[in-house]
Amino acid sequence: MAIRVANNQSLTAITALPSSVSGGAWNLLETQTASSSATLSFTDNIDDTYKEYVFKFYNMHPATDEVIFQFQGNAAGGSGYNETITSSFFRAYNYESSGSPTVAYYTSGDQAQGTAFQYITGGTAVGNDNDQCCSGTLHLYDPSSTTFVKHFMSISNTIGPTNYTMNDFSAGYFNTTSAIDEIQFKFSSGNIDSGKIKLYGLKDSAWVE
Repeated sequence: MAIRVANNQSLTAITALPSSVSGGAWNLLETQTASSSATLSFTDNIDDTYKEYVFKFYNMHPATDEVIFQFQGNAAGGSGYNETITSSFFRAYNYESSGSPTVAYYTSGDQAQGTAFQYITGGTAVGNDNDQCCSGTLHLYDPSSTTFVKHFMSISNTIGPTNYTMNDFSAGYFNTTSAIDEIQFKFSSGNIDSGKIKLYGLKDSAWVE
């Protein structure tokens, strides 16, 4: 059998892959950009195609000072973004002045069978100065399962209103065996002045069937 090789040394103007070729482990499904937006809601693309979905949020800047970036979900066919959540929350922070560096559990950021929006950033964390914002990731695991609860985990970093860096860690689960197919993000008060959120479907070879 002959081995065929390409003679030219470059490829140009490739605008699409054949349907049989995978896009790789990370597959970008949707991008939303805030512009004085009350919320950013992902109501499509979360289904049984992937076992893990990852939201990456970039430079989320609030219109209001000292607010919390947060999220909630809807079960399939549901509305209101009020699913039951149990979660934990801890954080590490330090000031520009290097005063009082701390690592601590944050009880105000967790829920025990609560239906509120889940904290991604802690406390009155995000400032609205021109150079202040938060960035990070939210992982949602196997949201289409109708057997198990739906785990999530977020990591973020924030520039706060008094010029500190705060690294926040939140994890928990939606306590439902219904599929979760919608996720909404917002600040605890006021609009999302600017920022971008990208939704990825993450392939894992361990899940290939």
